[in-house]
Amino acid sequence: MAAKCSDLGIRFRWWQPLMGRVILAKRADGKYAATIGGTGLSIPRQVGKTFLVGAIVFALCLLFPNLTVIWTAHRLRTAEETFGKMQTFAKRRRIKPHVRKITLGSGEEEIVFHNGSRILFGARERGFGRGFDEVDVLIFDEAQILSDNALDDMIPATNQSRQPSGALLLFMGTPPKPTDPGEVFRRMRTEALAGEDEDTGWIEMGADPDYEPPPATEPLTDADWQQVAKANVSYPDDTPPESILRMRKKLGPESFKREGLGIWDELEKSLGHAIPLDAWKLLEIPDSEVPQGDPDRYALTMSPERVASIAVALKGETDYVDLAEIERVDDSRKLIDWFVDRCGRRIPVLIDSRDPAASFVNELRERGVKVNVTSQSDAGRACGGLLDAVTEGRVWHCGQPAISAALVIAEKKIIGKGPLWEWPLTDPTTEVAALRAITLAHYGLSFVRKAKPTTSGRRGVVL
Repeated sequence: MAAKCSDLGIRFRWWQPLMGRVILAKRADGKYAATIGGTGLSIPRQVGKTFLVGAIVFALCLLFPNLTVIWTAHRLRTAEETFGKMQTFAKRRRIKPHVRKITLGSGEEEIVFHNGSRILFGARERGFGRGFDEVDVLIFDEAQILSDNALDDMIPATNQSRQPSGALLLFMGTPPKPTDPGEVFRRMRTEALAGEDEDTGWIEMGADPDYEPPPATEPLTDADWQQVAKANVSYPDDTPPESILRMRKKLGPESFKREGLGIWDELEKSLGHAIPLDAWKLLEIPDSEVPQGDPDRYALTMSPERVASIAVALKGETDYVDLAEIERVDDSRKLIDWFVDRCGRRIPVLIDSRDPAASFVNELRERGVKVNVTSQSDAGRACGGLLDAVTEGRVWHCGQPAISAALVIAEKKIIGKGPLWEWPLTDPTTEVAALRAITLAHYGLSFVRKAKPTTSGRRGVVL
């Protein structure tokens, strides 16, 4: 790889080949050492990770004909910025003769080589990455904003990689904020640092975990600049002090620690969980104990990316909540038919009037579905009701991973000046949208006047 990059006129700093050796390491059988779990790169901004990964990708494309590379970021803006940098790469004097064409256009950016290799760029928030097959290199930029659902959509694309060394997976980003859907990146780091995952590579650059930068109004001391140098190996040769100071001023103190210095939050200390996690875990039941029957309430919510979460709730001696389905809404008719088939006028569906799912209210009603539209104050009462039910042991569930993840990352949003709070509607994650659905479905049980008893004392739900 180094020889090919040299032929292309690409020169590296001392630290970049060391990272390349980890990323491209192989086992005795010739497979990439991290082809199963991928390699995570937790690296601050302004270091040069995009340059390094871009060089690796271009060299791979030239060394291996018909290579397919998918480079995906969470946001469209980031994907377009990366594509711009790679265009510059493609126009280098020694690389340009190998490039057949560069396709422009939002959401359709592509670099195609004469030997059949190609690099495609796109944003996960636009659904890019789903539906591909025979992908040989898969790059998750902004990996701190990568949920399990997004990962599930894209990983199968690498199952048919035609390369003898296997597929190459890269996850690169900065430490996630507590509100980011960063469960994939956090899990990779936790397992790698614990030595529990022999199939995953991990590269991390950062200042000392307990380092606290001075306030932005105070100058950085020599000791502070030593921490900067520890986090950013490109300082000061390639990243001047002015760039560091600019980030410090624009990002804010906490964001600067994560994105400028690569410092990870201690998750359990940084998050004040609105629902006690231990109490929630104690209320989990195995799938084998989930009873059968019709639910008393449904609830529908949506993430900003139009991923629908459908929750069900059952009224009994102890209430029951569950997720019936999570799916991206590519066909709204399918979603409406789903409710018509199961609900009719028998089982109400709760939808928050401010939720993206509110766009379905009129059509559901026209199709004969009984819809209860809730308000912000209802959301506050719903969250308080779920908290009370959990702390008092009056609700049970079967441990849905999406809800467990959401309870870790979801923050309280105070409603007005009063004591009520809710889960934020603007949170971009599918998991938090699913948590809102569970909460709303449970709230709907407040309106169930009489539950029909069964021999077990519970009513059931068909999922």
